[in-house]
Amino acid sequence: MRRLIGFLFLLLPLAAHAGAQIYEPLSASVRASLYKAVSDSIPRRMAFASQAEETNWLDDMSRRLEKRMPDHTTRLNFLKTVHYEATRAGLDPQLVLGLIQVESGFKKYAVSSAGARGFMQIMPFWVQLIGSKENNLFHLRTNLRYGCTILRHYLDIEKGDLYRALGRYNGSLGRPEYPTLVVGAWRNHWSYNAPGTRITSQDEKRPAS
Repeated sequence: MRRLIGFLFLLLPLAAHAGAQIYEPLSASVRASLYKAVSDSIPRRMAFASQAEETNWLDDMSRRLEKRMPDHTTRLNFLKTVHYEATRAGLDPQLVLGLIQVESGFKKYAVSSAGARGFMQIMPFWVQLIGSKENNLFHLRTNLRYGCTILRHYLDIEKGDLYRALGRYNGSLGRPEYPTLVVGAWRNHWSYNAPGTRITSQDEKRPAS
């Protein structure tokens, strides 16, 4: 099993594993809640305990991302947006980085064969379902806002089961390959041990069989 996981990681730089979130009817209350989460325009504020903690995290993550995103200003803006949108949705920012690595390979304008778009590979039907027609899924903050909101929604549906939530996110529920890749990317490439940055253990349940 470990050899298989290692082999799959060798493939990550060569191809993103973008999937396609599957359309599922939502109740009016759920749609309203997701619409509010996506459209909320509260001024952005980084969720760090101190300026030093923010600087340390950004420096660490920036070094890891440099080869994939060479421009320093673009890289910092990306990381700040990831951290804000992830923590806003109650997600670990490093988990989101792992998901982006697997979904799009950090390509802003990635488009999958199914039509999923951007860093977090959002299917366009979500704009009609919970957004506004002017929402551009290639816009950094918009893409991350949708992606984090959708993953949080799936985690809530699956009562914190991360593997099943990731399966829903990728449209591969019940198959362990994609969740294994995302969790592996998170733990092997983006893990960070600062206090208060890891998701709870209930979000790390074993893969669905």
